[in-house]
Order: sequence, then C-alpha cells, then structure tokens
Amino acid sequence: MADILASLRSLMASQSPPLDALLVPSEDYHQSEYVSARDKRREFVSGFTGSAGLALITKNEARLWTDGRYFLQATQQLSDQWKLMRIGEDPPVDAWMSDNLQKEAAIGIDPWCVSVDTAQRWERAFAKKNQKLVQTSTNLIDEIWKNRPPAEINPAVDHPLEFAGRSVAEKLKALREKLSSEKARGIIITTLDEVAWLYNIRGSDVSYSPVVHAFAIVTLNSAFLYLDKRKVSSKVSSSLQANGIEVRQYGAVSSDAAMLASNQLDQATGVNSGQNGVCQNDTCDNDLIWVDPASCCYALFSRLDANKLLLQQSPLALAKALKNPVELDGLKNAHIRDGAAVVQYLVWLDKQMQEIYGASGYFLEGEVTSKKIPETMKLTEVSVSDKLEGFRASKEHFRGLSFPTISSVGPNAAIIHYSPQAKTCAELDPNSIYLFDSGAQYLDGTTDITRTVHFGKPSAHEKACYTSVLKGHIALGNARFPNGTNGYSLDILARIPLWRYGLDYRHGTGHGIGSYLNVHEGPHQISFRPQARNVPLQVSMTVTDEPGYYEDGNFGIRLENVLVIKEADTEFNFSDKGYLSFEHITWAPYQIKLIDLSILTPEEIQWLNRYHLKCREILGPYLDTNEMEWLKKATEPFLFISLLPITSSLGYHCSIHLLLGIWWPHDVIGTPLTLNFMAVDEGMKTSAGGNR
Repeated sequence: MADILASLRSLMASQSPPLDALLVPSEDYHQSEYVSARDKRREFVSGFTGSAGLALITKNEARLWTDGRYFLQATQQLSDQWKLMRIGEDPPVDAWMSDNLQKEAAIGIDPWCVSVDTAQRWERAFAKKNQKLVQTSTNLIDEIWKNRPPAEINPAVDHPLEFAGRSVAEKLKALREKLSSEKARGIIITTLDEVAWLYNIRGSDVSYSPVVHAFAIVTLNSAFLYLDKRKVSSKVSSSLQANGIEVRQYGAVSSDAAMLASNQLDQATGVNSGQNGVCQNDTCDNDLIWVDPASCCYALFSRLDANKLLLQQSPLALAKALKNPVELDGLKNAHIRDGAAVVQYLVWLDKQMQEIYGASGYFLEGEVTSKKIPETMKLTEVSVSDKLEGFRASKEHFRGLSFPTISSVGPNAAIIHYSPQAKTCAELDPNSIYLFDSGAQYLDGTTDITRTVHFGKPSAHEKACYTSVLKGHIALGNARFPNGTNGYSLDILARIPLWRYGLDYRHGTGHGIGSYLNVHEGPHQISFRPQARNVPLQVSMTVTDEPGYYEDGNFGIRLENVLVIKEADTEFNFSDKGYLSFEHITWAPYQIKLIDLSILTPEEIQWLNRYHLKCREILGPYLDTNEMEWLKKATEPFLFISLLPITSSLGYHCSIHLLLGIWWPHDVIGTPLTLNFMAVDEGMKTSAGGNR
C-alpha cells in the first residue's frame, strides 16, 4: 500500500499544474454503486472493499470517507497509512479540504467518475480559499495499476416483453412527451440501469447487476445507444433498429454530447423531424438538454452549454420505480421461488448444525454437545453461502446473485455489509447468531432477503434485541399513510422499538428493488437521510423493510422483506388524499426461539401468525415432504383466547387474553403445558403477566 501511495504522489507532482490532492471515488463513469473489477479504483488504492467510500490522497496524508454501514469493516481493512473519516461524525470531505489544504491548492479528479452535483459542491467549498478542481486528462489510478483487469466483452441481450411489460416504443414515446412538456429537445442518460430499462436490454458487465456499460442519448426525433459494438449481436441490433435506435461506439458519447449541445446531432444522423418522435415539421421551440446532475458525469456536463440545461432528476428514475403489472407479477413469483430456496437452505443448515456440531438446532434451546470435527466437515461462512446459491440456482429463471451474500457469524454479523472471503472467513458457531442477507437475479425479478437465526441457546439480551428489530419490522410493514408521504417520515416507525432500549442502527431502513435490474434502486428510499424526503412513496413502488441492530464484537441482527406499495382500504379518507399501505412479497419464517414473547403485543403476534400461515400456503408447492414438515414446525401459531371484559377487584374494567400453544415443537408434546397470560387493566393502564 505504501508503494501505491508513493507512486501516486509522484504522478500527482508531475501533473500540470502539480496536484496538492487527488480524489478517488468509488463510482465508475456511470455513478454505479456496484462496479466492474477494472473500475474498483478506490479499492485498489486504499484496500477497503466496501461499495461506498471516497479516498483523498494529499502530499502527506491518505483519508477515506465512508458511511455507518462500513465503519467497522474500514477499521479492519485500512492500513496505518490511512485515516478513517466517519460520515456523519467527522467533517465532510469538501469541508475538510477547504479547511486543511492551502490556499490555491489544486485538487485533481477524473471528471468521468464524479457527478455534476458532487463536482459543483466541491467547487463551491473551494472558492473561499481560491482552491481549484483540476480535471485530469487521464485517470491517475489507471496509470499506476499495473495488473488492472482487462475490459470484458460480454454480450447485450434483449429483455423479452413477457418480463419487461412495456415495449421500447411505449417507453420512448412517454419519455419524449416528458421532454416536450419540459421544453427539452434531448436527454443524456448515464446510469446503467436506466439505459437497460429504457431499451429493454440486459447484460453482464457488472457483477450482480444485469446491465451493459452504455450511455444513451434520446432527442425528440432520434435515439442512440453508446457501447462497445462487439457486444451487440445481429438479433439485438435488429431489435434496436426496429425501435429507431442507432448503435454507436462507447467513446462517441463525448463528441455526440457536444453535437447535441450545438443542435447538430439529429442533422448528422439524417433523421427526419417527427419520424420517431413527437416534434413535427420542425415547429418545436424546445431548446434545453436534460441532464440528471446526480448521475451525469462532469466530463459530459463540460461538453454542454450550461445556459441551456435542464438540471433535474432523470424522468426515467421514477418511471422505472413505478412497476407495471407484468413486473409486479414477476417480482412476486420470483420472491416465491426465492423464499422456497431460503427455506430449503434453512432445512439443510439446521440438519448440518445438529449432525456436525451437536447443536440443539433451529427449534430447541439447549447446550451444545462439543464434538471434534474433521476439517473437511467444517462449515464456513463461504461454504454455506455457496450452498444457498445452489438452492437458488435450481429455480426457474435464475441468472445469478443480486449482490455478494452477507453470510456472517457472531462478531462478523456486526459488520453491516460484511463480505466473507474463503481464506479468512469464520467457521459457523452453534453458540452464536448467524445472519444471512442475500438475493438473486431472476428473469422476472430481483430479490433481497435477510434472516437472522441461532442454532444453540440465545441469550436473553439477544432475544430482546431480535424482538425489538422484529417489532420495528412489523410496525413499518403495517403502516398506513396518506399519499404524498415520503420515506423520511416513515423511517422512525422501524426505530421506535429499538429506541425504547437506547438502541439504533446506522443504515437506512428501505430501498427500492429493480425488476431484473439493480438490487438497490431509487429514487425513493426509507431513511433518516435528507434525500429520503425528495420523492414520495407511490403505488406500485417496491421498497425493502430492513431494520437491524449491531453490537460490535458480539453479534448483528437484521430482518428484511421486500414490500410493494398499494392503495389502502381505510374507513375514512381525510381531505380526500387517499391512503397507502404495504404488501409483503418475501416469504420465509422468522425464528420463534429468538423472540421474547413478553415484548410482543397481541396485534404483533396475530400478524406473525398470519404471515407464517401465508408462508406455508405460498411456499408449500415448491417444497418436498420433509421440507414442508420443517416449515410447518417453524411456523406453528400462537393462539389467543380473548375472554369477555370483567371488573377487576379494584373496580376497574379489565380484559384478559390467554396465549396458548407457545411455539409447541412436535418433539416435546407430552410435557406439561405452559399457558402464558397477559392481563391489561384498561382503567389503570397497567398490565401484569405470568404463566400457569
């Protein structure tokens, strides 16, 4: 690492002007969250493998900024050459540079890897000390990266209408109508999933995301796709041509952006006005170019006329997030198959933990019988996650994982985005919590699910934490809210049960899910972060529900389902706003033995019973007899008997509920029955509980 930094600093000094600092972001030319191996420049220079972070190299220092998901991981991975800067706790990078670098300092960036918003924010911060942002002609990391992975030539493929639900022609028509309404004559599309969604193509240029490295430009009369032409088969070429899309080389987007700015792009193509678009007889007065400042790179922005730009969120972001009926059906079906794979995995893992490690298993709480285990039989975080992938791979339409599986035991589960490696990963431990956050790409949908389990005897503290996370998970999933509500307003619902105990978590609570696209999809989110205010939640959006709790050095807990937003059937409709609610489409059991029943309300237990019953009904057709028996046992209901209201000895009105069948495993039938009861004194607002 020291050699890398030394080489980089030498290269920085040789620039004109010499650079006092260099910024190395995580993103590629398309501002992607997940990038290809050859675009992992920040990882190469810092050694930090998380998906989010920003490196700053000065003449004497190296600092890395990252968010709360990665604090622990970064602490473990950064060498002593680096200092970790915690976003939200330490000064942001622009403020730090402005305050700590000298006047008129030159700070280098690759303009292809930095968004317009980011570059302009930095420039504003630098103005007070006349510091300047210098756009380097080449990426300096690439120049010192001797073994940089080569570019792969992976084919682009058509995404059939049976899965896409809307034709390319429909999408282009809607986009052009939006351009026209905003007085724009063209748009530059830079995010990979937007290009893939608009043109109904998919690829494999980025691990876990079925996208192609490509840009797009759409005008009122023409459409272009910029990618390595070697990726385009004759079949895909024919499909694109049929929709009036011209394929051009990837690098041509820079010169074409300049031609678009000077209104020469359509003329250069020979496209007649109105042939493919909405502008007829050259009568349009539209003169703006639409650019999304959060995703368009500074290099392309610099080729445009700043006075004739429409700088606002891409119209495709919301259009893509609002799933059509075909996409919704596909997502639901994909999650059913995926849920079956998760249950099959739990059945297998439960058996392995008992047979190999002498664990009490998924259902029972007991001390572990210590056994000497041969190396060849040991289960590791990686070996079991490979098994999970195998169960998914057996399902219809499987195309790969949607992100690297977070398979984490004990202290590793406290690393929010932990990524186990075969050489260094931990062995499974029957005495520790095991968290797995995983998902898959299917032709009909993308999945993301998290479950936390224990195969031994969880502590009372672990149960209390798990139950608090579950309560937040249930509260958010059961929310009803008026139209216009954003995810910032709902985030608190998942945190309140944790806050009661002084607990919390450092990540957002929900993100959108793509339709055989990116596992993290905007523009909406459920989070405490200000950007969650930007877009209201709307019918047919997908969003995850994933609160958690992480105790450094001990364990981590997270529960995650994917939800679909739908109209709510409410008794009233205040101000005629209309109300919304969530529908769960993820199906897998919650581990009953990790739940502290004394913390759950009757309503929460009733919800859990209903959800578990649906798991049986929905997943049953995909499981064999043994797997179904396991699932029945994992989803046995809690039964309530509500007695008539009575008058307490104090004269107050009371209602008494008896909770029967407290997770009654088949193998302990015949032991004395325990009845847990809860009495709530409505007059005194007090409660008492116990068992008989």
